[in-house]
Amino acid sequence: MALDDDALTDHGLTAKGAGRILLLACGALARELIDLRDANGWDHMDLHCLPAILHNTPDRIPDAVRAAVEKHRAGYETILVVYADCGTGGMLQKACAELGVEMIEGPHCYSFFEGNAAFAAREEFTAFYLTDFLVRQFDAFVTKPLGLDHHPELREMYFAHYETLVYQAQTDDPELTKKAQICADRLGLRFERRFTGYGDLDPVLRAL
Repeated sequence: MALDDDALTDHGLTAKGAGRILLLACGALARELIDLRDANGWDHMDLHCLPAILHNTPDRIPDAVRAAVEKHRAGYETILVVYADCGTGGMLQKACAELGVEMIEGPHCYSFFEGNAAFAAREEFTAFYLTDFLVRQFDAFVTKPLGLDHHPELREMYFAHYETLVYQAQTDDPELTKKAQICADRLGLRFERRFTGYGDLDPVLRAL
């Protein structure tokens, strides 16, 4: 039975928001989420991204997510937080539970890109991961924040315990693969490319 406008208002929704889904996501996932939405014709899904740079200060992610949910809640029937734990120490999960919204499972996006089960089974402790986004933004998210642009000698301190750079490729792009190889060379790490596609993002969005 369809709800009239008054009933929708009573449920905290506008008529425009009924049946609509908001993907509240990390900016690092924007391109992949848009690709999935457009390829599948999921026109009932909107995307709102928070700045990807929040990953450099993960303690700020829960409050940023909380503010965005409260801002947009009335316009959507469902909000999915497209973050994993991402270094928040469980605080993001706690915030989502308090807000009554779902979030993607996993410790970080590298895990759900590969698939949480497959990632956990590898038990890799000496791998440094890049995704398509991080390959494109390597200098902005790795080189400059770590000061390697001015002090390349710091590489040995930051990456002494890493052995391999693993490029989790969402797309089959030779240019990105070449750039990822260059990133590995700059860090003095072995290079491995894994084509993961969209990992757990696809089935999670389909389940909505």
